[in-house]
Amino acid sequence: MMGRELKTRIFDIDLGKYQVLLHKEDAEALGVHPGDRVRVQNDETVTALVDTTDSVVQPGEVGVFLELKTRFDVGDGAVLRLYPAEKPQSIAAIKKKMHKAKLSKEEIDKIIVDVVDGTLSDVELSAWVTALEINDMDMEEIEHLTRSMVKYGETIDFGGEVVFDKHSIGGVPGNKITLLVVPIIAAEGLLIPKTSSRAVTGAAGTADVMEVFGPVNLNAEEIYRITKKTGGVMCWGGGVNLAPADDIIIRVEHPLSLDPPAQLLASVMAKKKAVGANKLVMDLPTGEGTKLPTVDDARKLGRMFMELGDRLDMEVECAITYGGQPVGKTIGCALEANEALAALRGLDHAPRSLIEKSVAIAGIALEMGGVVGRGLGHARAEEVLRSGRALAKFTEIVEAQGGKVPKGDIPVGKFQETINATDDGYVAGINNKAIVALARATGSPRDKGAGLFVHHKRGDKVDQGEPLLTIYAESEYKLREAVALAKKTPPVRLEGMLLQRLHDIREI
Repeated sequence: MMGRELKTRIFDIDLGKYQVLLHKEDAEALGVHPGDRVRVQNDETVTALVDTTDSVVQPGEVGVFLELKTRFDVGDGAVLRLYPAEKPQSIAAIKKKMHKAKLSKEEIDKIIVDVVDGTLSDVELSAWVTALEINDMDMEEIEHLTRSMVKYGETIDFGGEVVFDKHSIGGVPGNKITLLVVPIIAAEGLLIPKTSSRAVTGAAGTADVMEVFGPVNLNAEEIYRITKKTGGVMCWGGGVNLAPADDIIIRVEHPLSLDPPAQLLASVMAKKKAVGANKLVMDLPTGEGTKLPTVDDARKLGRMFMELGDRLDMEVECAITYGGQPVGKTIGCALEANEALAALRGLDHAPRSLIEKSVAIAGIALEMGGVVGRGLGHARAEEVLRSGRALAKFTEIVEAQGGKVPKGDIPVGKFQETINATDDGYVAGINNKAIVALARATGSPRDKGAGLFVHHKRGDKVDQGEPLLTIYAESEYKLREAVALAKKTPPVRLEGMLLQRLHDIREI
């Protein structure tokens, strides 16, 4: 097979995959098209995806991006030899799943290897995600998928010690309970190295909120060391290469608004397995506007998590929680951090919903760890919180990560406006999706001081003129945008107790 020697033109752009840019004349001479692959040869050979242009590079040049530049350690003008390459074997396995067939362990391995290596294009990754969404996997396939995602990534080994974790499938704004759960568990002598995500489409991820206190970008060695020293860590999962296939697949899931159950199960459990966890508490929020609208949906997913846990030698307990409105009253990084601190400090204005959910989840872990007997975890967790031991442990963990817990409140956005009730009534519901959209309009999570304070929750009586929402922003422009959105799509729904008056039989 004929190759072609081309001079490099370097583009310091991180694409997250091996890719080259060819002039259309060179692509035609090699017999390749956009989306095809070439073998790029230097001292070693790497397979890269092809894109083409008729202007960005000239005939005889090959555009090389950051990944390939780093791998080959080349600069402008270096000579590389390119050959057409066959499609990877994983494409056949993806097509097989598209036709509803069951995949073997070896076929799943091939897919995950090619995902991690950046061999598959976004179109091919989209085909994989779509195939799982339509045709699903059985539990044996999901187990193989999970183990493969762990195998082709970094792992943390705590040497046989019992390691705990907690995870929420998300969908509920203001769910900052990790900031309470981790220190409660760690204060009782259990290990909980908690890696969390940043918000992608949400208002603020746990890592975004924790970043208000200090660094969250830790590597595997730092996670191990801090956990062994303090009992816990609260860091960003993207700072360590745990189950890297998950992050790559998520990148194509979001534009498609897909989250196949098989991939969800494997993604969550692979991250937990990679960090060394062998006991896991799953938070499954259910209710209007969540990923699990009904309790039956939550029970079904919970049973799947527990079965997969058994297959992976991991004890899993699931908590079905109420998710029909935000947890606590704040949404946004600094606002949520202050609310978590209020709960840790035992202040009276800390929302009961935040405390109740936190001690319920932490209590399950304490029971699983043998700290207390079954049914006694809730009370013990609340005692740890009320005694100040959770606050002391939180402070210890934050300082070990290189941060600091302030003595007072963390500053929030200086531009503020309150939306008041226009009528008397009762809060009939809070639209989670509208809350998230409004918080993002304020600049959250990028702007740490931006976000919302929800003054009243479902069932509260509200008089005309009373505050419903206070909106915080770090710029006047973003505040105006958020206020306009709040008035266009009110996230808090008020209703009177009198729904209708019938005064004529003909109305019935």
